[in-house]
Amino acid sequence: MKIFLDTANVDDIREGVSWGIVDGVTTNPTLASKEAGNRTFWDIAKEIINIVQGPVNLEVTALDADGMVKEGKKLAAMGKNVVVKIPMTVEGLKAIVRLKKLGIKTNTTLIFNSNQALLAAKAGTDYVSPFVGRLDDIGESGMQIVKDILQIFLNYGIKTEIIVASVRHPVHVQEAALLGADIATVPFSILKMLVKHPKTDEGLAKFLEDWKKVKV
Repeated sequence: MKIFLDTANVDDIREGVSWGIVDGVTTNPTLASKEAGNRTFWDIAKEIINIVQGPVNLEVTALDADGMVKEGKKLAAMGKNVVVKIPMTVEGLKAIVRLKKLGIKTNTTLIFNSNQALLAAKAGTDYVSPFVGRLDDIGESGMQIVKDILQIFLNYGIKTEIIVASVRHPVHVQEAALLGADIATVPFSILKMLVKHPKTDEGLAKFLEDWKKVKV
């Protein structure tokens, strides 16, 4: 399973990439707004594209198909690894079809059921992003949606990749991997949690304490 970082924080992305296990990045307008400060979105996006070798997902803000296509073309022109994030709407589906004809990769975001994922795949999207955490928040099973999408895509040999998004905790990552999802996109805070275990820290401290007793 590939791991993407879900952030627009350049420092976190640079650190995550240095670990050698980050395969790509997803961003959205909310994440970008948190990092903007005195910098423009375009400055931040360019820096991320230069750091990350894999897919960098940048989201449109237009609500109509013409606007999405126009923004999508501008975003895609920033780098060969750019994937344009399109919302799951009727206008979004229209934009996906048009962008596909232009050879521009898309990630359909804000997926909350398997029917939406199926329609996005039929339109030609390269990725679908079910938001598991937000579904859990309202009492639904986010991971069940992922399971359903995986089964439907398997039934018909659909090549669209599934990005498990809105990840709230390490268990979401584990469940995504057990189900066979293609990608989990995680905040940097969650990525750090995946590395840690109290028994690992305990064992390391014991080894170092014992080493002090050894003459070197």
